[in-house]
Amino acid sequence: MQYFPVFLNAQNLDCLVVGAGEVAARKVELLAKTPATIRVVAPQACQTIQAMAEQGLLKWIQREFDPGDIQGQQLIFVATDNHQLNCDISTLAKAANIPVNVVDNTELCSFITPSIVDRDPLLVALSSSGTAPVLLRYLRQKLESILPARLSELAKFSDKFRDKVKAHFNNVNQRRHFWEDVIEGDIAETVLAGDNQQAEQLIEQKLQQDEQTEAGCVYLVGAGPGDPDLLTFKALRLMQKADLVVYDRLVSKPILELVRRDAEKIYVGKKASLHSVPQNEINQLLVDAAKQGKRVVRLKGGDPYIFGRGGEEAETLVEQGISFQVVPGITAATGASTYAGIPLTHRDHAQSVVFSTGHLKDGSIDLDWPALARQRQTMVFYMGLTGLNVISQQLIKHGVAADMPVAVVQSATTDKQQVVTGTLMDIQQKASEANIQPPALIIVGTVVSLREKIG
Repeated sequence: MQYFPVFLNAQNLDCLVVGAGEVAARKVELLAKTPATIRVVAPQACQTIQAMAEQGLLKWIQREFDPGDIQGQQLIFVATDNHQLNCDISTLAKAANIPVNVVDNTELCSFITPSIVDRDPLLVALSSSGTAPVLLRYLRQKLESILPARLSELAKFSDKFRDKVKAHFNNVNQRRHFWEDVIEGDIAETVLAGDNQQAEQLIEQKLQQDEQTEAGCVYLVGAGPGDPDLLTFKALRLMQKADLVVYDRLVSKPILELVRRDAEKIYVGKKASLHSVPQNEINQLLVDAAKQGKRVVRLKGGDPYIFGRGGEEAETLVEQGISFQVVPGITAATGASTYAGIPLTHRDHAQSVVFSTGHLKDGSIDLDWPALARQRQTMVFYMGLTGLNVISQQLIKHGVAADMPVAVVQSATTDKQQVVTGTLMDIQQKASEANIQPPALIIVGTVVSLREKIG
């Protein structure tokens, strides 16, 4: 992130604008929405700036720029058609540590202005760091269309009751949960419909209800195989509401970035035979946090109930009387196979697919090999990279052809995805030569041969 986003307090802010054409006018009109003091220096001015000067919205100094004009200024905009003058002013401003923006020339800027969706006091600022103005304009249009026009009234309404709600609830989580109920419920809808009087009655009634310690809950959420675009809407919504997020090693960084910024995050990742936090401690962590009234998201790679140990956590929550929900996610098998270009089933190749773990609880790979080795079936092995050689040998021993196609998919659906294909005879060597590392998924079956055609 090259540009750090901030919102400046414009109260008592002295701003200098050099140039007074239509381009400068667009900046001035934006500044004029704030209480900032605006000085415009230019020998001539467009009608927009002349009119604003006549209305007392700015002071127009009708002459050429003088270096002394930057003295005492806290923000400078430069919008002239003289490139050398623009460069000189930029140099002067930077030397004086005054933030400067040279319109349409990011190299001369120490700050850039975002595209704004204005629902004052609510502002949404968008920036492409100066790289994609058309995309930025497209996104702004989309946001303008979906954000209600009266959203500003909802922001003002919330501010009006902010102190009262703060005094009513001692616990910060209770306050946040209260406001989430307001914003997502009938009170907000009433404000957006224009009936503030009714909305005030509703929020007063809500505050008069007996204050109770809100019971916590746990959400076992599937984060999918890695690509954040594969998250479900429900998963994303709960991630944004969580007080605590307990996540494992398979949750990708881009997905973790979507968690509510101020939520507490605890890493409990595991590798084969290496548990940073034992499962029984994870179970107790979820229980303790819920009993404290927290909304807990247990964020798991893939799906919670497919080799995610979500069932073990759910058992503990039931035993402890903790309310919970399970949110399914796209499991690694479907994510990896799709992104690798390998259909798991195909009428000409496989009429069934079986998911199996390549790493049992006791560390062995003692599986039902005869059942796995059935014909016209695709086999998918989770967590099987370290046992790839054993898997290959056992399948051959139980009747699977030695030249059966195999694919190993590393870090599926992410920018680190790597796919290696071979046969049961040579896949171990090929995976080693490619330096394939966990997390990796193994797909065995003739469907793997379709990758060359449709992958």
